[in-house]
Order: sequence, then C-alpha cells, then structure tokens
Amino acid sequence: MSGHDHSHSDLHSEQGRLAGEHVGRSAQPVVKVRDIAWLEFEKPDLVAAEAFSRAFGFTTTYRSATELNLRGALPGAPCVIIRKGRRSRFVGPAFSAEPADLLRLAEHTGHTVQRLPEHLGGTTVDLREPAGARVRVVADVLEHPALPTQDVHTFNVGHDVRRVNATQRPPRQPAVVERLGHVVLQSDRYRASLDWYLDHLGMIVSDFLYFPGQRERGPTMSFIRCDRGDEPADHHTLALTLGPRSRYVHSAYQVADLDALAAGGEHLRDLGYQHSWGIGRHIQGSQLFDYWRDPDGFLVEHFSDGDRFDASLEPGWAEMTASGLAQWGPPATADFLGVAPGRESLHELLSMTTSLRSDNEFDVPRLLGLLKVARS
Repeated sequence: MSGHDHSHSDLHSEQGRLAGEHVGRSAQPVVKVRDIAWLEFEKPDLVAAEAFSRAFGFTTTYRSATELNLRGALPGAPCVIIRKGRRSRFVGPAFSAEPADLLRLAEHTGHTVQRLPEHLGGTTVDLREPAGARVRVVADVLEHPALPTQDVHTFNVGHDVRRVNATQRPPRQPAVVERLGHVVLQSDRYRASLDWYLDHLGMIVSDFLYFPGQRERGPTMSFIRCDRGDEPADHHTLALTLGPRSRYVHSAYQVADLDALAAGGEHLRDLGYQHSWGIGRHIQGSQLFDYWRDPDGFLVEHFSDGDRFDASLEPGWAEMTASGLAQWGPPATADFLGVAPGRESLHELLSMTTSLRSDNEFDVPRLLGLLKVARS
C-alpha cells in the first residue's frame, strides 16, 4: 500500500498505514481466541481486596483462605482471580478459546492441556510471551448465570423528550460491573510481544500509536481486538505499550452508562479510595472512563460506551501524546501517567537505567520519545 490509507478518516484515528508499516494482523495465526476470560493477581490482604471489589462493583463467586474470585453481572466466568501472596503482583491474563483450538495451540507450542480447579472448571494451556508474562488460554470454564444489572436511564435529548413527569436521581452506590473489557500491559519487548499475540492468538490491531517524531521507527503502542469475523468485538481487548520494563498498566470493567460510572465513582470517593483520572472520553476506543487505585496500587477503570469493530477494519495510526488520550475531560494526571512521586514511579525510573543496559527494544531514542509523550 502506498501513501496514506484514509479509510479511517473521522472514524477512529487520524490516518492509516504507510507503505511497509505493520499490517496489524497475522497471515496464519495458530488459533483465534474469542475474548479475554479473566485476570490473575496475587495480594497479601484478601479482606481489603474484597472490600474494594464490592465498592467497585464486583460480586464474589468463590472465597477461601487463599483465593478470591470476582465476577461481573453478565453471564460468564469470574473476571478477576486473586490469590494470597507475600507481595502484590499481576500474574497474567487468560483468554477464552474453543476446545479444539486449545488442543491445536498445545500441539503447536509443545505445551500440555491442563485441568483447572473444580470451582473454575475447564482446561488451560499456560504459555509465556516474549517479555515473560504468563498467558493462559482456557476453554470450557464454568459459566455463572446472569445477575441483575443497572437499568440504563431514559434521557431527554434535544427535542426528543422521552421522560415526562419523572425525575432523574441516580443514587450513590457501587456501579455494577458487567464484565471485564480489557487489560493494558507494558513490555520492554513490545514488537516481539505484539507479534506473539497476533501469531499465536489471532488477535488484530485496531490502532497503532507511535512516539512523537519517531514514526519511521515503528509503533510503540497497539490497541488489539479479538478476530470474530463479521461479529463486532471490543475495539481493544488487550493494549500493549513499549516501556522500560514489562508490567501491568491497568484493566477496565464495563458499567451500564455515564450515570452508573459517575455515581459509582462518588461512592468510591465517599469511602476514601484513591481517584486517579477522569471522568472523560477516550479517543482510541471512544470509551467513557474513570480510573481508580485499589488498596494495592493497581489501576482499574470503569468504562461505558466503547467502540466495536468487526474484522474488516484495518488499523489506524496516530502520534502518542498525553493530551491525545481523551476527546474531553481533565488532563491526564501524573498518577495515571506513572510520573507521580511514589513507589511505582521509582520502579519505573530505576528500570529505565537497567533497561538501557539490557537486550530489549527500549533504547535512548525511545526513552526520549517516552519523555516527550508525558509532556505533550
């Protein structure tokens, strides 16, 4: 393809692919996962973790002295699994696939299919992507039935009056989490990690971002969706970004609408939990968003009204800037960008020094590009 592909003008990104740039999908993936299944964490205090989870809008499906399973209201498996550990850490994501694809993936990678615990059901193939993160692909897991969700409000919009002789009073209460939407991960081997997910799990890129002034060096962030053919999928189920170390960035959970998101945030604020950034509307993905820190410092997002794409759409391309993270809303905070004083920013700073002396994709020009992003 030569020149700009303008198929995404006014759709989801500023411009399309240039000749020779990454096509955003694998020609022959091993399998195609259907969705993200859950995220796994270790935390030392399961009591505090469950208290926050209730305030955030989860429902507990399984609890023991060493494990906590949290679900959303829509039918399906738990979307968060927390096991007791000596320190807080992200273990890895799990993606759902058909049983036949699980066997194909196991054969291709030389791994074995293993049974999951009885309270989860089903089977898994546990893999490692190039940056070292554990990735599970699961099949036939237990599906919990639907729980009540929050009703979407009736709006009077312009001249379209649908609510008469009735008031709108959303209560301050936990926003009911409906499902897990996506996880964002940072990798010091971004391109290798990206290609691994596309080649092994059949995912496809919705949008690429590149550091300011460095497009010729290739993308440094990708928003990746599941390939469901003609069936629309979330704009991104996984997002990958280049950085000085491989780590969890945040995860996002769908709620009913803006009122659920805002009133749920007020409830979290009333309980003294730490707000990170929001409310606003993203550009890539279009989600309404609001970000919070859990007691262990993990960043979690309430979102609503995200984009859905089928497999026909090619990737968009845009420059990565802090100001370009939202269409509207307050500026991205130092906490959200990971530059606020604290343990996490100190780890990131120390890892920059280590990374520049290590064999990875994060070099001095990339460091300068990342610093430019935070100021842009």
